Amino acid sequence: MNTPSHAIVNLALLMNGRSEAVLPVIIGATLPDIPMFVMYFWAKRIRRQSEAKIWSETYWQPHWQQVVHLFHSIPLAAIAATLAHFLGWQWLKLVGLSAILHSLGDLPIHNHDAHRHFLPFSQYRFISPISYWDPRHHGRVVAWVERGLVLVISIYLFPHVDFWVVRFLLVALNLSYLTGHFYRWVFQGCLRTQAQPQSSQG
Repeated sequence: MNTPSHAIVNLALLMNGRSEAVLPVIIGATLPDIPMFVMYFWAKRIRRQSEAKIWSETYWQPHWQQVVHLFHSIPLAAIAATLAHFLGWQWLKLVGLSAILHSLGDLPIHNHDAHRHFLPFSQYRFISPISYWDPRHHGRVVAWVERGLVLVISIYLFPHVDFWVVRFLLVALNLSYLTGHFYRWVFQGCLRTQAQPQSSQG
């Protein structure tokens, strides 16, 4: 699932009509993917690497993989959410819960690029037969399902969100999804290349 979709799904599950929950939920939904954004900016803007090199080589370097997997760790997010609960830090608790939902949403739709969601306690990766992006593993079907899910949830959320910025983003994201621009960008390689990365099973 793409990062904006995680945020929309998590808002529907965690906001419960509380406007103060919007920001921590969005932060938690985005947090696991932050290392990938940093990696992409560094590789693209500083190293001037091509899209193919970024997603077939740079992304798969061990140090980047370790950071990405740690940020997708369900146990670490659960520990943070639990501590925040007992300390009465509701804001941090929502961040942790939203990060957990992000990782749970990733589990069934990552194939060769599956994360190690149980670090630091296990190196296990669930290799799903379906992928949210790869056409070789039903990626186009999953993409359409994601579009539909995001649209339905956005319609539900729109009257319950008081922030005009969030409402604007809901509309903009759905227009992007429905017109295919976002997915055209995805499938052309900004997130992955079509080639199987050589180090993907590391």
